[in-house]
Amino acid sequence: MKLLYRRCAGMDVHKKSVSVCIRRRIAGGHFEVEEAIFGTFTQDLERLRQWLKERGVRQVAMESTGVYWMPVWNVLERGKHKFELTLVNPATVRALQGQKTDRIDARRIAEYLQYGLLRGSFIPPKPVRQMRELTRMRVHIQQDRNRVINRIGRLLETANIKLGSVASSIAGKSGRAILKRLAEGSQQPEALAKLALGRLKEKTPELIPALDGRTDVHFRWILSRLLIKLDWLDAELAGIDARLCEQMASHEDVLRRLCTIPGVEMTTARVLVAELGTDMAPFPDAAHAASWAGLCPGNSESAGKRFSGRTRKGDRYLRRILVQSAWAAARTRDCFLAALFHRVAHRRGLKKAAVAVAHRILTIVWSMIRNGSEYQERGGDHFDRLHPERTARKLLRRLERIGFEVAIKRPLGRPGIAKAPMPSTSCRKCWNIGITDCIHLIKRPRKTTAISNALSDSAV
Repeated sequence: MKLLYRRCAGMDVHKKSVSVCIRRRIAGGHFEVEEAIFGTFTQDLERLRQWLKERGVRQVAMESTGVYWMPVWNVLERGKHKFELTLVNPATVRALQGQKTDRIDARRIAEYLQYGLLRGSFIPPKPVRQMRELTRMRVHIQQDRNRVINRIGRLLETANIKLGSVASSIAGKSGRAILKRLAEGSQQPEALAKLALGRLKEKTPELIPALDGRTDVHFRWILSRLLIKLDWLDAELAGIDARLCEQMASHEDVLRRLCTIPGVEMTTARVLVAELGTDMAPFPDAAHAASWAGLCPGNSESAGKRFSGRTRKGDRYLRRILVQSAWAAARTRDCFLAALFHRVAHRRGLKKAAVAVAHRILTIVWSMIRNGSEYQERGGDHFDRLHPERTARKLLRRLERIGFEVAIKRPLGRPGIAKAPMPSTSCRKCWNIGITDCIHLIKRPRKTTAISNALSDSAV
């Protein structure tokens, strides 16, 4: 086995201690090992960095153990002496049964690193990690806000107030005004219904009986506490959005271009930039990014039998926002992504169609960030225009099944359906999915395909 590094270090990181092993090759093909144990306070980690520096160590590997690896990483990545840090999944360096101690784990990690058997996780630069912390914090606060709204809805049901049965959102402007008046002690349904705004005014006849409930002091006290908490969470979300806007000011062009993708708005674009970064070098192609996000099928096969193809675990924050964007894109009119959603949903179901569209959105995002290109909309009839003859035959069969007899022919002066020419910077696969710049590393020669110019004049 080829030796990549003559000297490297492996670490087994815990909450209160870090076991370190330096493995170096000496004359005669032998190896010597130097081990030590350090604490996890800042002073201890500074001594660890100095200890590694004095011994000329550059390559360092450690396991991803909760959040305990982060302080070690933060200390080692600072300073003039640059370490080549590698964060590995604990599953790839799992110990044999009966042979597990902190010293053995650190020694095994160092040996695997020395022979290049470890594959590091994607750790973005510190500015990107800070943006990622903000977007993830926003997700958790938004979830807390949804829980408070659900609690308010259940509380209203206990008092026989059916506001959620009439209003689409009890936390909207009209709903908040009604809830505030209820917390203040108002019990007149007619007076409460007059607070409705916009389209909810049209539902006043339904709103009046829905607001005829039985409230008491206890109900009003709990409702007022929940409204205070809801206001606080709204203020927290506004503060995080302002902080994100400030930190992402240098990425305005990328955010603007990402927002042109159907189903992607500013909040989604910020999450994409925070999770992926703006340097696509860690992902050689879009397939690697999809695998990292957990948006590609699993691969499990043995003895010629294929087992479950469930998607793997990946970046759950990125996957979550992409699937949400896929559902939003599916409701967009005259959109290529909506056409793809319905095309897959017809064969595989709605949930698999949402994951397929999320995979396609990530492919487009990877290309736009890497190449600096704009999104090119292919239209909702993209798949119909790919093979017009096939589309015509399929539509004819549908008409015949419901009892129609149809004959078609191409109108005079229209020899065929014109297609936009494929640019030289794209291959056929990328052009068909709406990407103008090829995302494949290997350019393959394009094959010319004969396209018929007219349909048959006779009935199919």
